[in-house]
Amino acid sequence: MTDTILQEADGGILTITLNRPDKLNALTDEMLHALKDALKQAKRDDSVRAIVLTGAGRGFCPGQDLGSAHERGADSGDFGYGDHLRETYNPIILGMRTMPKPVISAINGVAAGAGMSLALAPDYRIAAESATFLQAFVKVGLIPDSGSTWLLPRLIGEARAMEMMLTGRRIDAATALEWGLVNEVVPDDELMDRVQTLAKQFAEGPTKAIGYIKQGVMYASDAPLEDALAYEADLQDMAGRTADHVEGLNAFFEKRQANFKGE
Repeated sequence: MTDTILQEADGGILTITLNRPDKLNALTDEMLHALKDALKQAKRDDSVRAIVLTGAGRGFCPGQDLGSAHERGADSGDFGYGDHLRETYNPIILGMRTMPKPVISAINGVAAGAGMSLALAPDYRIAAESATFLQAFVKVGLIPDSGSTWLLPRLIGEARAMEMMLTGRRIDAATALEWGLVNEVVPDDELMDRVQTLAKQFAEGPTKAIGYIKQGVMYASDAPLEDALAYEADLQDMAGRTADHVEGLNAFFEKRQANFKGE
C-alpha cells in the first residue's frame, strides 16, 4: 500500500490525506492512482458516509509534479497529457462529483493547477486563512484541466474564472470566500476541527438522500427546466422509499432528533 496518500476512517468519516508534505503534496502518478482507488473503495463501502480530502503539512496541493511530466516527454516532445488526464485526473474528479456521499475539501494551504481542481470538486469547501488559489496552467503554456473549465465558471462566474485562467492571478482565502469559490474560511488551527464537525453532521445525515441531491444538481446544471423537474420527481420517489425518510417523518411527528442510518 502506498503512503503517498493516507486514509483514516472514524465514525463513518473517511479522511484522505495527500501525503508528500516536502513537495506541498504535488501529485505523482502513484498518488493519482492511489487516490482514484481510494475513492472507488469509498463509494462501495457502506460504512463510509462522508469523505474529507486534505493535504499533509502546509500545502493542499500545487498540482502535477512537473518533474514526472517532463520525464515522460523529454525525448519525444509528446508529454501524453490527454491520456494521462483520461486515466487519472478525469476519473478522480468524476468520482468526487458523482460520489453518492458528501465530500468536503479541507484546503490547508496552496491549491494550484490540478490541485485547485481537486479542491473545487468536492461538495463543500472549507479553507484555512492561509490558503491560496491559483490557475497556474497558463504560466507553463497549458490550458486548465481536471475539470477547471467546468467547475470554475459555475462557482464564480465566467468573467472571474477567465481572469484567473488567463492571467494566472493568485487569490487569497478571503477573496475566494467573497467570490463564492469556498463555503467557509477559518483560522488555520481550527480548520480540521471545523471540517470534522461538518463531516460528522453529514455522516449522521440521510446518506441516500444526500446522494440524490448531488445527482439532481449535477443533472440540472445542463438540463432544461422541464427535464430537471421530471428528474427531481424520479429522485424524490426513490428518496421517499428509503428507511431514512420513514425515520425522518417519525422523528418529526415525535418531536425528536432523527437517527438516520444511511439506508
